[in-house]
Amino acid sequence: MKKTTSAILISLFIVSAMAVKAAPDKKNNKAANLIQTIEVNTSEKGEPLVHFWSVCFGAGRANEGLRAGWQNQLKTVKENCGMGYIRFHGLFHDDMFVYREINGKSEYNWQYVDDLYDRLLAQGVRPFVELSFFPAAMSDGEGTVFWWKAHSKPPKDLTKWSNLVKNFTQHCVDRYGIDEVRKWYFEVWNEPNLDYFFNGTMDDYFQIYKVSANAVKSVDNQLRIGGPATTNFTIDKKDEFRLKDMSQKTKLTLEDLEKATYNGNWVREMLAFCKKENLPVDFISCHPYPTHFPLDMNTSQKVDITRSVNSVKTDMKWLHNVIAESAYPNVEIHLTEWSSSPSPRDYTHDYPQEATYIVKINIDCIGLVNSLAYWTFTDIFEEGGGAWSVFHGGFGLLNFQGIPKPAFHAYRFLNQLGNQIILKKDNYIFTKDSLSQMLSGIIYNYPAEIKTAIPMSRDSNNIAEKTLQTSNSIRSVITLKKLKPNSCFQIEILDKGHGFAFRKWEEMGSPQSPDREQTKILIDEGWKTEKRFITADKEGVLTIQIDLKPWAVALIKEI
Repeated sequence: MKKTTSAILISLFIVSAMAVKAAPDKKNNKAANLIQTIEVNTSEKGEPLVHFWSVCFGAGRANEGLRAGWQNQLKTVKENCGMGYIRFHGLFHDDMFVYREINGKSEYNWQYVDDLYDRLLAQGVRPFVELSFFPAAMSDGEGTVFWWKAHSKPPKDLTKWSNLVKNFTQHCVDRYGIDEVRKWYFEVWNEPNLDYFFNGTMDDYFQIYKVSANAVKSVDNQLRIGGPATTNFTIDKKDEFRLKDMSQKTKLTLEDLEKATYNGNWVREMLAFCKKENLPVDFISCHPYPTHFPLDMNTSQKVDITRSVNSVKTDMKWLHNVIAESAYPNVEIHLTEWSSSPSPRDYTHDYPQEATYIVKINIDCIGLVNSLAYWTFTDIFEEGGGAWSVFHGGFGLLNFQGIPKPAFHAYRFLNQLGNQIILKKDNYIFTKDSLSQMLSGIIYNYPAEIKTAIPMSRDSNNIAEKTLQTSNSIRSVITLKKLKPNSCFQIEILDKGHGFAFRKWEEMGSPQSPDREQTKILIDEGWKTEKRFITADKEGVLTIQIDLKPWAVALIKEI
């Protein structure tokens, strides 16, 4: 499904005037409210830019990766968004048939894992291995999580788990070679601070980490191990007590919560434990969703709100400081799940504002982490069972039928940036490729009045629709200097009128199961961003005028 410019260029129309202007917003019938002027000297020496946003993406569970639709969508995202690694749950779940016990003896079967990993590697995608969940024959209890019933209760005898991890790791080395597997990451569990994901204590998890790390390193000491893969940053205990007291007297606000200190769950404690036990840590992982749920005031007040738009960056800086002060100051930081919310029924995920949030956070957080893994690349995702609607607020960049959502284009745009930063400000970035010297940039409109990460719209699209109608547009006048004479650029715009298939689906009457022709139309609509072309003058100067609607994102690329 990758779209290239070659076919477009056959019928290319060249705009020799000095400006490209987006179509006016007929619904609001008014000009842009804000004007900004940007001047880019393309001969500037750039600062290095690592595409940390495309290092890793998430997916639901291992078994889903054996389906043709899942593999086809993986190919689309890999080709367009640059996926390097993929992380998913359930590698050791019973539907992968990796483990059983016969007369008290453990037996291993890697056929399903081999099939999945072979297919990933053939597409140029490496596993970011999540060591989870417990096979039923090993788990010490009946407690399960998800529709597919993952077992979360640790076994009484951790030797069985240790042997499973060691045999799996050795098998991967035997099959793919040590040089390949040394490029992988091995992460111990998923969100063990939530009792439905891990039916044990923090100390229980640390013991799981200990035996897992030793098992992986016993195969080869250069293999990379880390954790704790915990979820949402939570308010420090001292601030929690203070806010509980406040809540008895007044209703808490976003400002009250954002004045508090947020901590990464179990990060300090794990680093201290590993130092005490002399255990290896090659990376720290956690999941900085920009939402605040855990604080319960034990009153009629329920705190269930989105955090500040800067919360992810704040959390990353906290991680840097804590790691720098630890016995492991040089470990990598991999944020192995992230989205605008941790809900698989948040309609914001289907809307343009998700794309704008993705672009903003990744540009704001350049240089702070090794990876920020979007959760997830596809709506082929069954934690709560299959969805009953084509658009349902699922996590994916692509929906079940492979229809691109605006979030897909956010990563597609980011993937087209160069590897050197020329200019970066609050709502734009301009880059160039160090080899070709070709220029590319992104500019976006994240409305200033939205002080939070984009509001959640759970169970219906009402809030998402209201948020989309935020009123302020931005007119950007961009001057590019010291270009090659007559160089050609493509301007591509994603907004509520372009690349937003949800709207076309509504116009069809929101069919629960679109027929084949409707599906084709929706896929095409999902790809239909606005594209225009313009050339620099003979002096190598180009001025572009773009009116960006609220939540719009524009890619400016030399072609």
